[in-house]
Amino acid sequence: MNLKPGWLLLLSICVGVWSVPIDRNVDNQEAKEEVPEENVDTGLYYDRYLREVIEVLETDPHFREKLQTANTEDIKNGRLSKELDLVGHHVRTRLDELKRQEVSRLRMLLKAKLDSTNTQSLQMDHTSLLKQFEHLDPHNQNTFEAKDLELLISTATKDLENYDAERHEEFKRYEMLKEHERREYLKGLDQEKREREEKRMQELKDKHRQHPKVNAPGSVAQLREVWEETDGLDPKEFNAKTFFKLHDTNEDGVLDEQELEALFTKELEKVYDAKNEEDDMMEMEEERLRMREHVMKNVDANKDRLVSLEEFLKSTEKKEFSNPREWETLETKPAYTEEELQRFEVELRDKEEELKKKAENLRQQQELLKERGKALEVQRKDYQQAVLEMSQRKKQQAADGQPPAGPNGELQFQPEAQKVEDKEIKAPVELQAEAPNHLPAEPPQNLPLHT
Repeated sequence: MNLKPGWLLLLSICVGVWSVPIDRNVDNQEAKEEVPEENVDTGLYYDRYLREVIEVLETDPHFREKLQTANTEDIKNGRLSKELDLVGHHVRTRLDELKRQEVSRLRMLLKAKLDSTNTQSLQMDHTSLLKQFEHLDPHNQNTFEAKDLELLISTATKDLENYDAERHEEFKRYEMLKEHERREYLKGLDQEKREREEKRMQELKDKHRQHPKVNAPGSVAQLREVWEETDGLDPKEFNAKTFFKLHDTNEDGVLDEQELEALFTKELEKVYDAKNEEDDMMEMEEERLRMREHVMKNVDANKDRLVSLEEFLKSTEKKEFSNPREWETLETKPAYTEEELQRFEVELRDKEEELKKKAENLRQQQELLKERGKALEVQRKDYQQAVLEMSQRKKQQAADGQPPAGPNGELQFQPEAQKVEDKEIKAPVELQAEAPNHLPAEPPQNLPLHT
């Protein structure tokens, strides 16, 4: 798939998503399509969102057509984002769905962060909190607009420009931690063992330094070595243009960062071997990064993080191409100073104390929960015993023919028994009321006599 370098900037720098290339040689197209392209993670926390947005935009014919005429600046400054209003409805619908999913993911991240810091979030203002994420518009959380595309591109470009610096800083911290652990390990040994271990470690360092000469990346010596050992070609027939086309693996007309880093494998193998105790693979990746930065600095004239054929050929005309300075590997230059290591160790101690306090707090809470659990267990057993005793008392009373007793031993009468008693009391009263209707009337007394 041939795209304009401007769009390739967005794809290679921001995403590294490559479609299967269309081979210019139709006869070999089948063979090319069998090779899957590797998706390289950019390291950005919104990497997946970025990939999916670009993949959806690629499906729109109008947007793709505009990309063919767009330059790097059109993409980086946001002018291309205005074309979003003209894409198909199904593309906009899918972009809206992607944005809602991303907003939902960010909300979950925020909630997890607040929960971890015990921050009350009963009245959480999601819009305000989302403002800390610069790759989307927090005021519109439902639809993907031109502003979202502009923010996504500009933020990714800015973040990736700082990405290499962050990787260097991460590597420095890794090296300082390794040295800190080495010193702590030696402190725990007696003098004899310490001296023996120090000697062994120094021997490993010396062994690591004993490696063949490393060619400067991007130099004619380095490229010819790849030409001969990787490509299997005669070094005397080296041709820069042919070399470029051989290593433009996706045939897009430029060498991206991943394609460049692949060129340094032979040089790195001179210094690092995963089977050797003295070789650190983290250091190898840092060395690879330094090599790529060196080439980009000398070859990438327009600073778009891509090497075009024209830039590549011009670099072969420079003096540094034929007579480069000797490449200095990592062991010749420490990654940190002693002062930086001391500050790092203070930071570690502070974090360790903080973790100890949290651990003690958790231990106390655990003990409190255990005590509460024991109290609840005692209450549960008392309740079960009371229920059991009441049940047994009822069964005994039923067997003895006695009316059931209440919780305090008082007698309880059934409603049916009460009804029978009421009927017995009511019956004589009814009979007495009905008596005048059945008995003969008594003769009247003191009636006047008639003559």
